[in-house]
Amino acid sequence: MEEAPSIAIAAKTMATLGDAMVVTANPIATSVGEEILRAGGSAVDAAVAIESILSLVEPQSSGLGGGGFMVYYHAADQSIEVYDGREKAPLGAHSDMFLQEDGTRYGYLEAKNSGLSIGVPGMVSMLDLAHSDRGRLPWGELLEPAKRLATEGFTPSPRLRSFFEKYGMRLIPTTLEQGPVDAYHYFFDDNGTMKDRIVNTEYADTLDLIAKDPKDFYRGPLAEAMVAAAASSPRAGTLSLDDLASYSARKLEPLCMDYRELTLCGPPPPSSWVAVGMTLGMLESTNFPTGDEMTDWAMFTEAQRLAYADRDFYVADDDVVPVPLSGMLNRDYLAQRAALISPDGAAEKVLEGDPWAFDAERTAALPGRDTTIDYAGTTHFVVVDKWGNAVSMTATVESIFGSTRMAGGMFLNNELTDFAKEPRDADGILVANHPAPGKRPRSSMSPTIALNSDGSFNMATGSPGGNSIIAYTLKTLVGVIDWKLTPQEAVNLPNVVARGDTVRVESARASAEMLESMRAFGFQIKESAGENSGLSVILRHDDGSLEGGVDPRREGTIAVITPES
Repeated sequence: MEEAPSIAIAAKTMATLGDAMVVTANPIATSVGEEILRAGGSAVDAAVAIESILSLVEPQSSGLGGGGFMVYYHAADQSIEVYDGREKAPLGAHSDMFLQEDGTRYGYLEAKNSGLSIGVPGMVSMLDLAHSDRGRLPWGELLEPAKRLATEGFTPSPRLRSFFEKYGMRLIPTTLEQGPVDAYHYFFDDNGTMKDRIVNTEYADTLDLIAKDPKDFYRGPLAEAMVAAAASSPRAGTLSLDDLASYSARKLEPLCMDYRELTLCGPPPPSSWVAVGMTLGMLESTNFPTGDEMTDWAMFTEAQRLAYADRDFYVADDDVVPVPLSGMLNRDYLAQRAALISPDGAAEKVLEGDPWAFDAERTAALPGRDTTIDYAGTTHFVVVDKWGNAVSMTATVESIFGSTRMAGGMFLNNELTDFAKEPRDADGILVANHPAPGKRPRSSMSPTIALNSDGSFNMATGSPGGNSIIAYTLKTLVGVIDWKLTPQEAVNLPNVVARGDTVRVESARASAEMLESMRAFGFQIKESAGENSGLSVILRHDDGSLEGGVDPRREGTIAVITPES
């Protein structure tokens, strides 16, 4: 298939034994990650600095006012750790919080651009926790590059400017209660002209504050500013000082799945990584890869449809809703599901299975049918340091510019619209991913690390893209592991997203033969001119050398750090 070239991809994508590597979706963030590794920082140190920069230069996607998941590989003991910084709903949240007085739901933009959508930001707590465990450089030093850039100002990238052009008018405040520094006036001058240079002294002050103590993000003046932003009209939210003060990121055991000769690991719920594991488990129980490209694409697509159906129905915050994880990854269950993949054509309709029948924690209570949308406004990056430690991290503010409300120079997330569109299904049964006090909304974020059979690091991958994250991440894993492609070749493959009965295919990269073959197989194809993926990949070869891949659909770059440079 034709591979579209991208000038955004750094020319050097290979690193030799003992080198380190950074891959992000923004050249400034990549450069700062490189700076930290050259200064003797760890992969986690680099992640802290990278995300503090992305909060400034890629605010449409992620930031300190949002959250995320970090999967970390510690080379010394070959362990995998998961850091969960997913936002939580305020204690004032409830199942009907996005319904109006007449029982109808707010429109998406009404819900998104509001205080109702703002969850307790988890990013700073997560980075602080990971740094306390695995950092090498002082916390405050890691925030200096972002503080310097915020003070001196930066030129918006072409991608950021494109979002001003598309969504700028939606940033105009509907009330003066938001104060003088609202999202619109942050990007536009008084004449409505986009600024050529962005200075953000408020963000520099925020970094100063949390450099001294990251817990001050969740208390004091900054916390008060976030609560005030959420409480503004119209559609005021319930975020409180107590919600912020009580938030704490979690360190979790990874969810892992053996595939071929590798072990792949990602975050447990509320992440949807289980769908990545399920898809691969189904494929492994078939004759995939078959050696025929078109047959492989058809099988890959059908396995996705089955995994998405189960993810949509069952996955939610498992602190609140029982999730049949062991059943969903049970080999017998996956073989049962894979038996539905027919060589003769696509299934007309795909429904969820019954993983509870394969789970020792079986529950009789089933949720209602899911109504979650999950929009794309996310970033992903990967880092390997000189000690061989690795980070695969996905971060988000949910949709473009989050809630569009700002505090402390940051965009505050709209993560609570990641809850189900309707809290109940047509029969009045609560869906698994309904809003509730203190609950984490389900996430599609699926940062992944693969290990070799001896426990050594093999690969790190992941992507932004809302619900499509699962499909994007799977594409790189299958591309590298099964189709023996380089990381860059796998990233360049056309994106195929098969959630539900319609299969979205990136026609700009798919061949005419592929589109024709998939239609002939029976798929309802929706051609996509472009995709919102932002894949970042690092692969370690058998000789110890590193190879990176970065998504040409965004502005990403790769940095190689050699010991002698």
